[in-house]
Amino acid sequence: MTRTLWDSSVGKKTVMAVSGLIMLLYLVVHMIGNLKIFFGTGEFNHYAHWLRTIGEPFLHYEWALWIIRVVLVAAVVAHATSAYQLSRRDIRARPSKYVHKKKRASYATRTMRWGGIILGLFIVWHILDLTTGTVHSGGFQEGRPYQNVVDTFSTWYGNVIYIVAMLALGLHVQHGFWSAAQTLGAGSRTRDRALKTVANVLAVVLTAGFIAVPVGVMTGVVS
Repeated sequence: MTRTLWDSSVGKKTVMAVSGLIMLLYLVVHMIGNLKIFFGTGEFNHYAHWLRTIGEPFLHYEWALWIIRVVLVAAVVAHATSAYQLSRRDIRARPSKYVHKKKRASYATRTMRWGGIILGLFIVWHILDLTTGTVHSGGFQEGRPYQNVVDTFSTWYGNVIYIVAMLALGLHVQHGFWSAAQTLGAGSRTRDRALKTVANVLAVVLTAGFIAVPVGVMTGVVS
């Protein structure tokens, strides 16, 4: 039953929708947490420490954080795999170009695939930069996330990579939320306008919220 569902296009789209919504929920929470950097070093570092102590004493140190990481990795892998397989299936279904050009899709729709690749590469860089410190500039300081964030956004390339990725994220969320709603049966003639509005608001808020951090560092508001 599970195998049959996964092999179908509907099943893959459902997996994409559910995994996408899991990641969207994480992004909203992550953005809110990031904005705590505007309340100062102590507040931001305390928040980062709290993430590692969620669930104590029932859960051991960092267990909750690792559970979240595992769920996110599973969601990313499921989302990317479904997207790739659906893309290959779509290409095989129409090996030759259409005789008549289809109606031009929105910019977000036409860049979903490239946006996904950009975001995938960004996730790798972001982890190596601010989680492991492997590619971090200025000397990674364990337990001092505030200073690590300031270091990253004190470099031109750190800002460029992050801002480009967040713009791609906004487009991805805008189209992805709408697609997920349709796949999961939430769309209808009466709800379509509201769903599109929610998609647009989410895209703008997430993009602006994430970009606010590097802008804060560049302008000296965060230092």
